Amino acid sequence: MAFYSIGDVAERCGINPVTLRAWQRRYGLLKPQRSEGGHRQFDDDDLQRIEEIKRWIERGVPVGKVKALLDGDKAPEPGNWGVLQEEMMGTLRQVNPAKSRAQIAIFCQHHPVDVLIDNVFIPVRETLSLDHATARIMGSMLDGILIEQAITSLTDSRTKAGRDALLIGWGVEDRTRLWMEAWRLSHRGWRINVFAEPLELPHPEFFPGQHILVWAGKTLSDEQRQQLVHWQKQGYVITAHGAADVL
Repeated sequence: MAFYSIGDVAERCGINPVTLRAWQRRYGLLKPQRSEGGHRQFDDDDLQRIEEIKRWIERGVPVGKVKALLDGDKAPEPGNWGVLQEEMMGTLRQVNPAKSRAQIAIFCQHHPVDVLIDNVFIPVRETLSLDHATARIMGSMLDGILIEQAITSLTDSRTKAGRDALLIGWGVEDRTRLWMEAWRLSHRGWRINVFAEPLELPHPEFFPGQHILVWAGKTLSDEQRQQLVHWQKQGYVITAHGAADVL
């Protein structure tokens, strides 16, 4: 039987080791074996269980209720991500960066980053995009913290095995979303170097031999798709990242 370290599992499943430890210690969701040296050892059954946990959380089930589902109890209705959104909004209204930073760190301990980005961070940012001064101040503070979290994750990912790539925003204006996508990718086993300024045209000829990921929002336009195919036919390693262009 094959065994995996917590680092191996984190890379395979796209889950931060801190989150895996919280699932084990706080919620009793995992019961890894221990090596003679006391290190956690996960097997294939553990990996399947982790994927099942992720599926429930992605449906919006609170992490505290997942164990009952895994133990065979009746499935509850999917949870309401609005609860976490309101918690974040309440903290942001205090305009205290330290409190907001701590709250996001706690969220990240309990939920996969992918899920938080799509169900909490993006909706909260959309709410804060209202055109009045207080919302803009709160939104700017949140963006700074999210970018900071992304940079920390990118830096940490470079100390681990993974795939190297450049992430370039293509014809988009939301710089914070670009950093959030870099954060997402770093939790999928990529070691990302992100271009802070989106480009109108990525120019893959400037980066021979490097893997380029382009992010253009949710979908590529027809013109962008044609251009992407053209670059690929020329031999450039360039692919699209996004909800409709899964890697």
